[in-house]
Amino acid sequence: MKNSSIHILVIEDDPQIRNFISYVLKQEEFLCTAVGTAQAGMSELVSGQIDLMILDLGLPDYDGIEVIQKVREWSEIPIVVVSARDQDQEKAAVLDSGADDYLTKPFSAVELLARIRVALRHLCRLGIGGQRVQTTAKVKDLSIDFEKHLVYLEGKEIHVTPMEYSLLNLFFHNIGKVLTTSYILKEVYGVHYGTDTQALRALMAGLRRKIEKNPAKPQYILTEIGVGYRLSEN
Repeated sequence: MKNSSIHILVIEDDPQIRNFISYVLKQEEFLCTAVGTAQAGMSELVSGQIDLMILDLGLPDYDGIEVIQKVREWSEIPIVVVSARDQDQEKAAVLDSGADDYLTKPFSAVELLARIRVALRHLCRLGIGGQRVQTTAKVKDLSIDFEKHLVYLEGKEIHVTPMEYSLLNLFFHNIGKVLTTSYILKEVYGVHYGTDTQALRALMAGLRRKIEKNPAKPQYILTEIGVGYRLSEN
C-alpha cells in the first residue's frame, strides 16, 4: 500500500501541533485532512474515505475517549491517540475504549511515523468489516497457524496449552498494539475474572519460558509497565 493512497484524519485542537502532524504526514506523501474539533472530525470520517485517525484527547467539544467509543460503534479504523496526559491509568482507559496506540506529547516525527506504520500494518491484516483474511502470522522466529491452532518457533512446532494458544492468538491478532491487562483477562479468561491478574501473570510466565531465549528479558511479549502487554513486531 503506497502512502499516497492512504488518507489520514488528524483531530487536534492545538494549531501548532496540528500543523506539525500535517507537515510530517505530507512530507511522507500521505493524504491528510486536519481539523480542530471532534464534530468536524466525525463529519470527515462519515463523509470521506479515511484509513487512519490521529486523535487528541483534550478537544474543545468532546473528550477524546467519547470520540473513540462513538467511532468503535461502527468502524474498526486504526486510531492513534496523542495526548499530554501521561498517567498509566489514563492510557489504559484510552486503550480499553478501543484506541490502537497512545503517543504522549511531546513526540518526534520519527516516533509518530513509527506508530502510524504499526497501525497501518494492523489495518492491512484486516479485511472488510474487520475480518482477518490471513491464516498464518509471523513475528521474527515465532509463527502461528490460525486454522490448525499450531505454534512454531524457529520452524519447529512447540507444544502450548489451550490457554497459552488463546493468549498468543490474541497477541497475533494485535501485533504491535498494547493490550491492557483488563482487556486480556476479559478476552482469554472471560468477564468473571475481573481485575485478578495473578492467573495472567502465571500464564504469561509459562508461555515466555517456551518462546523466549531469556524469559527475564523477553523479545516477543513485552511488558508495558502499569498498562499491559504488547507483542513486538520486530
